[in-house]
Amino acid sequence: MRITIIGAGFSGSALAGELARSAGPGVELCLVGQPESYGRGVAYGEARPEHLLNVRASDLGATPDAPGGFADWLNLTDRARGSYLPRLLFGEYLHAQLQAAVAGSTAGFSQIRHEAIAVERASAGFRVHLADGSDFLSDKVVLAVGALPPQPLAGVGPRLAVHPSYIGWPWQDGAIDAIAADARLLIVGTGLTMADTVATLHKRGHRGPILALSRHGLLPRAHDEAAPAPVALPPAVLHALDSHAPRELLRALRTLAPVVADWRSLVDALRPYLQGFWAGMPAAQRGSFLRHLRSYWEALRHRIAPQLADELQALQDSGQLQIRAGRLLRARRGDDAVEALIRERGGQRLHTERFDALIRATGLDTDVERTTHPLIAHLRESGLVAADPLGLGLRTSARFEALDRKGEAVRGLYAIGPLLRAQWWEITAVPELRVAARDLAGRLLATAAVARQSPALATA
Repeated sequence: MRITIIGAGFSGSALAGELARSAGPGVELCLVGQPESYGRGVAYGEARPEHLLNVRASDLGATPDAPGGFADWLNLTDRARGSYLPRLLFGEYLHAQLQAAVAGSTAGFSQIRHEAIAVERASAGFRVHLADGSDFLSDKVVLAVGALPPQPLAGVGPRLAVHPSYIGWPWQDGAIDAIAADARLLIVGTGLTMADTVATLHKRGHRGPILALSRHGLLPRAHDEAAPAPVALPPAVLHALDSHAPRELLRALRTLAPVVADWRSLVDALRPYLQGFWAGMPAAQRGSFLRHLRSYWEALRHRIAPQLADELQALQDSGQLQIRAGRLLRARRGDDAVEALIRERGGQRLHTERFDALIRATGLDTDVERTTHPLIAHLRESGLVAADPLGLGLRTSARFEALDRKGEAVRGLYAIGPLLRAQWWEITAVPELRVAARDLAGRLLATAAVARQSPALATA
């Protein structure tokens, strides 16, 4: 039985580690990933030294039974365990954990450092095609590709789209390093990607004005220096969660928020319930949440390190960084500048502003219907996978199985990571991902055991 995992970031590496530790002889594991971020992922392997984790070191273990594994690996003191460390360090930890699991495994294990560009059905499962022209067969395939490549910004004109003054992804090909120190910058997006972009610009000594624009103009909120004391959710909140009633939940939370010592405790207390709450929410209510509440929730939920928050605040206080709520309606390349047509939130007047560069920093992309990701686009066009209509990744079953365009489970094809947001919503952070990796590993190995005992039953 061969199990192939496509994607060697956190989700793929965590799943590979779980399988390597539990699988025995007769199971062959194969982890396929990009060579430059293999075993680390883009978020951790291609980060810069100034990019900090947005979770305390004490909570970032790669396995559910060792949540403090990252801090233990670094031999941190009690005080240091509560700190926010560089993401590059976490990438090294993930790589070391993977290699240790591989070295101690009794299963076969292949590490393939090439991009997978296509997966097709074959008589005995699937055929995986790689970018170097090679291919191989696999009984099971897990899609662990992480977030999808960023799409072009709406309204960007064709001349600007191919001009160096438009930076579609801040970390690609050293684009941010080519920005002049006194350049006037427009950043579209005010979330985590924008925060990292501004941190890098500041470290490079950028002096020019920076305008960060998003629909609501919300910055990620900051973690407190000390971890908040946990709180127990009252019956009204639990009832709303059990009822999958977002309006009732919002009312209960608004009543509770003024009386808790730290709102962060309240947000953290909700996390264990959110996957079940989302799974039971009707599609219409999911759409309403995404339109009206998503930006507010994510600003509270996905917080940044205190030192990064202080840095952003200092830049705002100095006037160099401006945060604005509004929409970019059009951007074109003029004779000597980027001309951006902007409408501010709540206003009808349109105005044009000039910048030296436009940076897209809109963050996590899971829109399968519009993606240019070679593998996911190929699977979509072939009908083996189907896009969630709300743009939240793949349509899947509660057992991690991909659903095809007819809505039927594709036996042997699974997904893990951000592409499961349509099913679980809360599936992008380490605590939820490591639990999902263990759950899926158990399912895959149970299937492998059935196959060894009764091949006919396993394929029925």
